[in-house]
Amino acid sequence: MGSGYLILAGAIMLLSWLVSSRLKSKFEHYSKLHLQNNMSGAEIAQKMLNDNGIYDVRVISTPGRLTDHYNPIDKTVNLSEAVFHERNAAAAAVAAHECGHAVQHAVGYQWLTMRSKLVPFVNIASSFMQWILLAGIFLVNTFPGLLLFGIILFSATTIFSIVTLPVEYDASNRALAWLKNKNMLNPAEYAGAADSLKWAARTYVVAAIGSIGTLLYYISIYMGGRRD
Repeated sequence: MGSGYLILAGAIMLLSWLVSSRLKSKFEHYSKLHLQNNMSGAEIAQKMLNDNGIYDVRVISTPGRLTDHYNPIDKTVNLSEAVFHERNAAAAAVAAHECGHAVQHAVGYQWLTMRSKLVPFVNIASSFMQWILLAGIFLVNTFPGLLLFGIILFSATTIFSIVTLPVEYDASNRALAWLKNKNMLNPAEYAGAADSLKWAARTYVVAAIGSIGTLLYYISIYMGGRRD
């Protein structure tokens, strides 16, 4: 793979670990900040949906930790067990954020629509592109087209990670605006929710940077093979 790739991969892994560790510590800290309104994550999610005139989306509990997500196919806000049941600033932030995606879906937010259209292709590309890229690197001097095909597949995942950024940031902005406008949280709770979502968003930034860096690395190998 070369020393350049190892340095790049190491730097990305370190940055990802630092951000993830910081995110985990933030959520643990704000999970101890009990809400004065005593609402659970599920209750906050349901209220945000209702306040936005959304009545065809269900709020359900899903097993695991940090498994929270919005499913546009069956229109469900899936909250991890802790977020669903607990009544703290971190749970409020996550619940409102996932409902932010439901609001995006309801209003036809273009970046969410674009990301949803990319999902089938990205799922297919992700299943076998690593093998194609690996074979393409070894055969770059004799069969460069194979690596180029792998690069095209990897480009789809990179585009997906880039498109994800505005989707995630917009969902957080919608969540925080609703929490503030409806006076759902006191100042300390709101600050905690905002800080939690800020660090959550940074994990997507790191993922996008890593994907872009890796894509450029594969392109450099392809261009080098073409010159040989």
